[in-house]
Amino acid sequence: MYKIYDEWPIIARKSFESKQKTFDFKNIEHIVIAGMGGSGAIGDMLASILSKTKIYVDVIKGYVLPTTVDANTLVITISVSGNTIETLSALKSAHKTKSKIIAFSSGGKMEEYCKKEKIEHRLVTQYHSPRASFTSYLYTILNVLHSTLKIKKQDITESIIELENINKIINSSNLTNTNKSLNIAKKISGIPLIYYPFGLQSVAIRFKNTIQENIKNHAIAEDVVEACHNGIVSWEKESNVSPILIQGKDDYIKTKERWIIIKDYFNENKIKYIEIDSIEGSILSKLINLIYILDYASIYKAVLMKTDPTPVKSIQYIKKKL
Repeated sequence: MYKIYDEWPIIARKSFESKQKTFDFKNIEHIVIAGMGGSGAIGDMLASILSKTKIYVDVIKGYVLPTTVDANTLVITISVSGNTIETLSALKSAHKTKSKIIAFSSGGKMEEYCKKEKIEHRLVTQYHSPRASFTSYLYTILNVLHSTLKIKKQDITESIIELENINKIINSSNLTNTNKSLNIAKKISGIPLIYYPFGLQSVAIRFKNTIQENIKNHAIAEDVVEACHNGIVSWEKESNVSPILIQGKDDYIKTKERWIIIKDYFNENKIKYIEIDSIEGSILSKLINLIYILDYASIYKAVLMKTDPTPVKSIQYIKKKL
């Protein structure tokens, strides 16, 4: 797994510069992104990138499409294996509507169905596992759909450069105290509770998922503002839950106020916490930088705990029963 993560910047650039047929879907007012697990994480990220645009985005992690799907909707289905039953169900449902559709997979039943029904499909390379294939899929989708998604090529190129820059610090050849991901891994303990602000939800969900899959450990993600109205009360009792604060450089001023208050609360109650800050730059650069750092942190933590991050036996158990 670590060999693939060392190659993430190369895979990102190769995927974005690959000779895929691009699309510029017109009159799109609504985007639905369907995917599960690692594929669903890409949907979360695209939703975060588009959160400040006029395009309404739904991320579907299940079988059922929103009833609002119409001729001005673009349905994007993502399945690394091409055989994810929930996403295949969403694809087939979308085909019964007047929506525009495009699918991304490494083959499988999704490719077969798209060929049969003459639906736009793009073949994407899988590296190791769905979660390790994140940059392959994200940057292929950005390659094909950046015009439709109104994402500037400059921002995409900048994000790849940020991947290249952070790679020099966190890759597996640098196992020193300058490795940011390794330092985070050493601090992770108990059950991580990941607090996040608006705009960085996709990072928190992705980190929660990689902790669960790579470390085989429970993890929780909560919006920091919402937590001030409920979750904060849970700290009144001792537990093995440990807070991790993911903060954005340009968080809303009132959100920054909450961070200060929550840190004061933790300090007064002698609760140790980890702080992780985003970089400057576009939202895409912020997200991909954090995801790279935190994905690698989960791999390093797994190794420190003498756990192989690759196998996901419980997921395979569920799939066999379906």
